[in-house]
Amino acid sequence: MRENWRIKVSVVAGVSALALSALMTAPAVADEAADSLQEVQMPAGVKIVEGLAPVAGADAPSLEPEADAPFSAAAAAKAAPAANTCLGSTAAYGSKGCFQHNGDIVWAGDTQKDGMSAAVGVYTDYGRAAEVCINKLGVNTWATCNKDYRETGNVRLRVFRYDGDTGKFYQPETWSGWIPVDGKY
Repeated sequence: MRENWRIKVSVVAGVSALALSALMTAPAVADEAADSLQEVQMPAGVKIVEGLAPVAGADAPSLEPEADAPFSAAAAAKAAPAANTCLGSTAAYGSKGCFQHNGDIVWAGDTQKDGMSAAVGVYTDYGRAAEVCINKLGVNTWATCNKDYRETGNVRLRVFRYDGDTGKFYQPETWSGWIPVDGKY
């Protein structure tokens, strides 16, 4: 009987130690700001473009976190996206971005009131110089940067934060996958 008691105490102590270590080493939630910002180094020659407010009546993407709706990759691959569909939706703390293939419009959404701006970098797979679309319109807004990319190419989005006072970019950052400019997967 005494042996059973020792086993139970050992199990409780082990579980408690495991729970405490998991609590102390758990990473920060993505929606929370990092305690100290880390600067992101940008490649030389990156062009910074200030985004504009969307055209009145434009069908802007949602700034809300994505719903946990079921996703069928097969159905998405077969269905052609609507002209105003925003592809490659990518989000990091305080920023959200996507690419609208009809018109080659980059959307940059600011989701946090923290004195910084949303930034969406756009990279191509055919050698065009990288550009960053900055949203200086404030929290809970979208800004657009209208570009003209090669229809046979692909773009990739990099979403992060921008401090206009210092001209520096900060993590956390997130990358999208490659998005076909013509919208056809």
